[in-house]
Amino acid sequence: MTPQLIVISGSSGAGKSSALTLLEDEGYYCVDNLPPRLLGEFAREVMAHAEYEQFNGVAVCVDARATSLDLDSESGTLEAALRTKDSLLLFLDAQPHVLLKRFSETRRRHPLAGPNNSLPEAIARERHQLEFIAAQADLFIDTSDLSPRTLRDTITSRVIEQRDGLSITIESFAFKKGVPTDADFVFDARALPNPYWINTLRNLTGKDEPVCQFLEADPRSQKLYNRLRSFVLESLPDFDQSDRSYLTVAVGCTGGQHRSVYLAERLHADVASVYSGARLRHRHLVD
Repeated sequence: MTPQLIVISGSSGAGKSSALTLLEDEGYYCVDNLPPRLLGEFAREVMAHAEYEQFNGVAVCVDARATSLDLDSESGTLEAALRTKDSLLLFLDAQPHVLLKRFSETRRRHPLAGPNNSLPEAIARERHQLEFIAAQADLFIDTSDLSPRTLRDTITSRVIEQRDGLSITIESFAFKKGVPTDADFVFDARALPNPYWINTLRNLTGKDEPVCQFLEADPRSQKLYNRLRSFVLESLPDFDQSDRSYLTVAVGCTGGQHRSVYLAERLHADVASVYSGARLRHRHLVD
């Protein structure tokens, strides 16, 4: 079921405006930069309004500009507001060096930047101020290597088209580009033989049959996959029965092209046979 109250927060430059615009296009009543202490009263007021039925829900963006120094009070009011039925706290973030690059390229001013602090200091300060919100997030999305379109597709599939039950994403990634911070479980495939060092396989991916055959010929691949599959499939029912709505399982290798893609493809097929809505994503695979 699509949540009726969506709170968007996260680092400046991580995609909050894009997320809010998408939700507005989807028929949500949207408000930017609302102080957390006003969230509960605001949501109740809008949802009780006579014309509320024309909207699909309420979406509110909360960022560091709207947080006060009384973080305990802000945290309590936010938590109370999110106890309402069908609510979701979405937190968007990116690696500091990515945020720094984005602000440098667009020449935008960081909202917490000033004459007495640099851009890196403003990014670090903002991250500290938003820790209490990140700690309560239902869905955390790392946008470090997401294009605007991929971000919109991710929000559409995981929020707007949300199904009842646990929302599961299986993804591959490249360790050389950093571990995705939005992953709940991270598995390392770098102990397996690397197809990259085979000339005929170097330009292929873990989706291609020659690479699959190469990996399956090594007993270590099947042994690792069996352990991975057993752990994930045995863990999913516990998460599904808990209050968790989202789960991301990430499998990494050096370049995110061969071994991790192969394992993610296999794992997704097995998970999807039980949880039909499971998503597959290759974070660093170049099409």
